[in-house]
Amino acid sequence: MDTLAATGTSSIPPRESGHIGRIPVRNLWLLMLYASDLFRQIGGAKIAVEENPENIPDLVAKILTQLVERRLMRNLSFGYQDRETVLGRVRGRINLLHTERHQLLARGMVSCRFAELTVDTVRNRFVRAALDELAKVVRRADLARRCRSLAASLRRMGVNGETPGRSEVSADRFGRHDVDDQQMVAAAHLAFNLALPTEAADTKPLSSPDREITWVRRLYEKAVAGFYDVVLSGSGWRVDAGRTIGWRIESKTSGIDRILPSMRTDIVLDNTGAGRRIVIDTKFTSIVTRGWYREETLRSGYLYQIYAYLRSQEGNGDPLSTHASGLLLHPSIDEMVNESVVIQGHEIRFATVDLGAKAGEIRRQLLKVVGLTDELEMVTNHHLDKRFFQQS
Repeated sequence: MDTLAATGTSSIPPRESGHIGRIPVRNLWLLMLYASDLFRQIGGAKIAVEENPENIPDLVAKILTQLVERRLMRNLSFGYQDRETVLGRVRGRINLLHTERHQLLARGMVSCRFAELTVDTVRNRFVRAALDELAKVVRRADLARRCRSLAASLRRMGVNGETPGRSEVSADRFGRHDVDDQQMVAAAHLAFNLALPTEAADTKPLSSPDREITWVRRLYEKAVAGFYDVVLSGSGWRVDAGRTIGWRIESKTSGIDRILPSMRTDIVLDNTGAGRRIVIDTKFTSIVTRGWYREETLRSGYLYQIYAYLRSQEGNGDPLSTHASGLLLHPSIDEMVNESVVIQGHEIRFATVDLGAKAGEIRRQLLKVVGLTDELEMVTNHHLDKRFFQQS
């Protein structure tokens, strides 16, 4: 199968999408939007971005700048930051070693350690850096100026620290009054992900799906889960990502729990009213491989895996498990596969999503492989309103 993707972190030139491997960058942006927390938060906002994925950076910039401006009107959120400095009075805890070593008491000074309330928090620094990044990739000059202006405003207000790492941002916890900050940080996360390099024309493809590029494999899985979560959740479906299912164990030895592998599905779609369950396993590999006696064959290990997911849940008291169906969903470029087989009462489908297609076609393919294209055509208009792209 054709090359799909490659890694990278540097920014791309404005107005130029290009490709990563064989995937158009605009489609990677679409996957990033689907995978993001921001998409879940704005999923019902009637936004039509899927047909115009080149506008995703502009959309993210529009949303982020609006959220930052709203936050500035209400004042930035504060946080405590540890500081150590020499003062003329005691504040917090005294650093006895530093005070004694530099004979500060003789000069009426003391070295103190204390927590200071400040706007220079991890959260605000992350948002400031995201504004700087977006200014490099947006298509509209007015949005770029707006991003740079807001970043400068944050610096003037005291948000001057270094850009925090992802681990620091992940450790940040939101309270019940931090809804605006939560959306702002979700947009900032997506802004950093949009900064991708393009692959120059006529260069060697950078990577293929069989080489298991970690970041894009995880992106693909999260994007599929995020898409179904937003599109199906309002129409009687429940979407679970990363559900752990158990074996139907009748007896066991004392040490088996230490070595028995667990089963963890990528995505499970449940519709109790319709009596349907679809277990989806996303695989960032070619859907077929060379067989012993034929040119192409499905990967047997994947078939055994989805078969185990389905059959192991029968008779556990859950009516949806009796006739649950399975879907192995692979990415592709310029190739479509959509085949199925019924084994012992369970339909198992083998399908691909063409990541080289137009964005609207990717959406239709994701719906078609779960058999929901017709009834959800209206529901899937849950997407971005073109007013986000009009001049302010």
